[in-house]
Amino acid sequence: MIQKHKIIVSITGASGSIYAKVLLDKLQKLSDQIEAVGIVMSDNAKDVWKHELGNEDYKNYPFTFYEKTNFYAPFASGSAKYNTMIICPCSMGTMARIATGISNDLTTRAADVILKERRKLILMIRDTPYSLIHINNMQTVTQAGGIICPASPSFYSNPKTFEELASTVVDRALDLAGLEIKSYRWSE
Repeated sequence: MIQKHKIIVSITGASGSIYAKVLLDKLQKLSDQIEAVGIVMSDNAKDVWKHELGNEDYKNYPFTFYEKTNFYAPFASGSAKYNTMIICPCSMGTMARIATGISNDLTTRAADVILKERRKLILMIRDTPYSLIHINNMQTVTQAGGIICPASPSFYSNPKTFEELASTVVDRALDLAGLEIKSYRWSE
């Protein structure tokens, strides 16, 4: 019997809404492996989604959305047993607050909970180049048990669309989360 996952997805205002869209699409298709998906989306993330994707389709997903200040969301506590959090895309400011333990909104509180409970925190950072501050924050998050999964797509699967290109990163994050997915595998 496959253990069903309880997943938190946080969408920050970093550029790269295509990654969040592809992630939500794939999570929707993996419903047989998932017990719950809780979404936290910043106001800026909604603006960036609309600007980059030209729509507000994030409103159409069958997941539960939580306001960024709702500390009554189940995953604001470790007792809810959400086992994975994917921040996609993850802004450098969000990563900095996580690295320094500042839990000033639901995203950073949930990340704090995931780390303290020794569960999977995956940060799909989307920025370039990195400053030394960014690199040090990545080191701190990694040492605390988080996984830095840069939104750096691969090309060896010969992606033909932006969504296929974004999938090369999203599939890695879903693998890291422990979900069973069909994906391009090197030399397979």
